[in-house]
Amino acid sequence: MLRPTQLLLWRAGAIVALALGLLGLALPVAPTVPFLILAAWAAGKGWPALERWLLAHSIYGPHIRNWRQRRAVPRKAKLFATAMMLVSAVGLEFTGAAVWLKAAAPLTMAAVAIWLWLRPEP
Repeated sequence: MLRPTQLLLWRAGAIVALALGLLGLALPVAPTVPFLILAAWAAGKGWPALERWLLAHSIYGPHIRNWRQRRAVPRKAKLFATAMMLVSAVGLEFTGAAVWLKAAAPLTMAAVAIWLWLRPEP
């Protein structure tokens, strides 16, 4: 049995991740599904009802279940994420950001894109 403090922390983590996921619905640069996957994971540790609701969600539930079962990411999501990273990397070059950041951020995004494309598809 979880102590009340642990339960509260898992629930708080689930709420924060869920809020960030909902923010991703309005902001195209913020991801939605990864935060909902995180929210479902945290809810599974301390808020089973929220976890069940997320897993049963008609739109996002299949994405969460695919990730849990096979670490699978749909091709459409891979394409969208890669496109957004490319747009971000190009846009960064037109800012006054430090040179190291202009080099490090696109390299990090490229590494994430490679990792993403290596995930299986549902």
